[in-house]
Amino acid sequence: MQKESRSQLILLLAVFVIATCGLIYELVAGTLASYLLGDSVTQFSTIIGVYLFSMGIGSYLSRYFEEPLLVWFIRIELLVGFIGGFSAPILLTVFPFAASFRIILYAIVAVTGILVGIEIPLLMRILKDKVAFKDLVSKIFTFDYIGALLASLIFPLVLVPYLGLMRTSLFFGMLNIGVGWYLTVFFQEIVKKARLLRLMAILVLVLELIVFVFAERIMAWSETVSYSDHVIYTKSTPYQRITITRNKREMRLFLNGNLQFSSADEYRYHEALVHPALSSIATPRRILVLGGGDGLAVREIVKYPSVEKIILVDLDPAMTKLFSNQEVLKSLNKNALNNSKLTIYNTDAFTWLMKNEQQFDVVIIDFPDPSNFSIGKLYSTNFYHYLKKALLPDGIAVIQSTSPYVAPKSFWCIDTTLRYSGFYTIPYHNYVPSFGEWGYIMARLSEKKPAFQFLPPGLRFINTATIQQMLGFPDDMKTRELLSPNKLNNQTLVHYFEEEWGRYTD
Repeated sequence: MQKESRSQLILLLAVFVIATCGLIYELVAGTLASYLLGDSVTQFSTIIGVYLFSMGIGSYLSRYFEEPLLVWFIRIELLVGFIGGFSAPILLTVFPFAASFRIILYAIVAVTGILVGIEIPLLMRILKDKVAFKDLVSKIFTFDYIGALLASLIFPLVLVPYLGLMRTSLFFGMLNIGVGWYLTVFFQEIVKKARLLRLMAILVLVLELIVFVFAERIMAWSETVSYSDHVIYTKSTPYQRITITRNKREMRLFLNGNLQFSSADEYRYHEALVHPALSSIATPRRILVLGGGDGLAVREIVKYPSVEKIILVDLDPAMTKLFSNQEVLKSLNKNALNNSKLTIYNTDAFTWLMKNEQQFDVVIIDFPDPSNFSIGKLYSTNFYHYLKKALLPDGIAVIQSTSPYVAPKSFWCIDTTLRYSGFYTIPYHNYVPSFGEWGYIMARLSEKKPAFQFLPPGLRFINTATIQQMLGFPDDMKTRELLSPNKLNNQTLVHYFEEEWGRYTD
């Protein structure tokens, strides 16, 4: 009886491992897809859908499995550990080469889901003669849901920051393999060819362990192939994948594979972002920067002697830490993130602004482009409602607003949203070689025209003449469509952005 109770407990613990590992593989696939393909909402939504649908297929197919059910369960457990464990290494390795990466991605998700979907019904059939039906169902689903909860908590808080995606999938693959191996040992009296199954488990376990040890080298090789220049830094954070490349002429920062700046011409972007607004305030004293964790906008702000206080709000502490401590990057931003006037908050800008009670002369908004809904909220009417409260009556906000040439509807949608929110707007643009034509919008609470007359010395690009040139827009940067403001409940801007930029990325 004691042996029987112990066997039940071991099989229920196997359910716990199955649920935890299965959800981890799903989260790894979703995170990788958002890193590599963008639009995190779409990627996670489709992957969750494919995974759950595949589990349904697996549950249906389980009816065709006959005795010995325990042997089938162990075989499938080993197969899940193999496919799920190697999912991240495979996806990261093939991404630079695969013409149809999505097919490979969804194939791995579907196969994993089918196998996991087979396992739970098999376990229920194995235990049906040993446990009362009502107890069997409650116990299996209790262990299943607890495992899913554990996976959802440890994935963003522990696994991604400390193991990375590749090692996370390998670790849980080894966990699946370990469970399969232990079941062959515990039930060796009733498992046919237990030695062969143990040997297979050990071989896969050793292979995954080798790849686990060399994961960083594999990741470095994959990124070297993906980027044309030498990769000098790469790190996965709970929020993004940070990559810095270098060649003889420049350094480049990529977030989730998207170029953020080149050291060769970033001054054009950051001077245009900062100085038209600050030069319109006679004595700017209090400045708020939302985004801009690289410190390059702050570098421009501290050129104004009257500035007394700067607050920078950036979500990712890994970003501000990197650009505060790494010597090469500190030289690029002139050690701006260690300036005594600066206070850094690593938190969500929407939440911070919603709770903020301070007012500022200038607010610099340097968010990534609105490529997904989590970023699109930072360009919404709700966000701009809180922005109004953060500005002094004569204050100015400036928002980076994507390319008016590539994405004119997106650019003018931001302008429409600001005006809908009660701002008077001054749109402008300039040419940045690494990006092409780029757009910005100044916004203020009064119709007072900006002066552009207090420029600091030593600027490389901006002067009063170039500012005047930036205010004019040719016809191919305009749109005649009636555009809707970007509201939190519809995210119109994200749809415009996907439509326009999709023509250049497909």
